[in-house]
Amino acid sequence: MRLLGSATVLALLWLLMSGIYKPLVVGLGALSVALVLFVTRRMDAIDGDRPRLAFRPLATLGYLTWLLVEIAKANWAVSRLILSRTMPIRQMILDVPGSQATDLGRTLFANSITLTPGTISVETVEGENVIQVHAVAYDEGDHEALAEMGRRVSAIEAQRAG
Repeated sequence: MRLLGSATVLALLWLLMSGIYKPLVVGLGALSVALVLFVTRRMDAIDGDRPRLAFRPLATLGYLTWLLVEIAKANWAVSRLILSRTMPIRQMILDVPGSQATDLGRTLFANSITLTPGTISVETVEGENVIQVHAVAYDEGDHEALAEMGRRVSAIEAQRAG
């Protein structure tokens, strides 16, 4: 059942994103879906590690909406920075503590940081819930903005570890 559900989701994503429904393209899509499912099953057979998707659906939808707005605002800020005559770049590496209880939550937090223009997750600190972040135009408010993002990611986790 899980294999059929995964195949259906992957096939629908392929069809929606390609937008081309010619037999060759659909055939290549089916081949790609089969290859992804094969590799995924082999990986599961080797390590047996399957992440649990434990996010609250409505809270996740609210978070994604908030994140899209933040990405748009960051795009605007980075565009203004690039188009500025003086280009006031203040690069900084920040250690951002996370409050996420799961690996999946930490991954979502790190990826959300990277999706936001002007920031990128560089490294996670082993054994700690800390992400090193590179900011192109550092501002004193960056710590609070990243902490707010971390709180929002923690809020969508359905089950807390420990």
